[in-house]
Amino acid sequence: MSDFDNRVRSLLTAGETGAAATLVLRELGPEILGFLSGVLGDTDADEVFSALSERLWRSLAGFEGRCSIRTWSYVLARHEIGRFRKGMRRHAEGRVPISELQDILAMSRTRSTLATAKERKLAALRDSLPVEDRTLLILRVDRNLAWDEIALAFAETPEAFSEEDRKREAARLRKRFQLIKQRLVTRARAAAVL
Repeated sequence: MSDFDNRVRSLLTAGETGAAATLVLRELGPEILGFLSGVLGDTDADEVFSALSERLWRSLAGFEGRCSIRTWSYVLARHEIGRFRKGMRRHAEGRVPISELQDILAMSRTRSTLATAKERKLAALRDSLPVEDRTLLILRVDRNLAWDEIALAFAETPEAFSEEDRKREAARLRKRFQLIKQRLVTRARAAAVL
């Protein structure tokens, strides 16, 4: 029995199945992925490796030790290849060859990159705001709180806030929010984000 097998079995004996699975995937993952790539090609290998990792994680606690962990991992890999191929045959008629999707994939990646760059610029603009303005934006836009809830969040002593005070504070914050939005739009246009 190898030192690797001993470490994995020690973790399993201690009831640390997650740590054992992580160790197996770290140690054997690149080797098994190389095997899958050789059998299936890179694209399909990624999909099968993902399924294999999940199966290994779920079944490692039941490992009986009749062979090495490495061998057992290859057995699981081979079974996942079989499952994948059966699924491929079942769904082959509905598949579009990847070569036909290359232009769409390239365009999607470009859009994703552009959206991410735009999001980063907008986040930088928002980060340049004073903390209270940022807080107001987050509560209203990201957390979708109602104005009276935001008013309570901004109150020094919410328990002493009368209904009239809450309405007045909500109206004030709504107006402040509109001013912040206008400033951000102006800055975004100047920075060519919008």
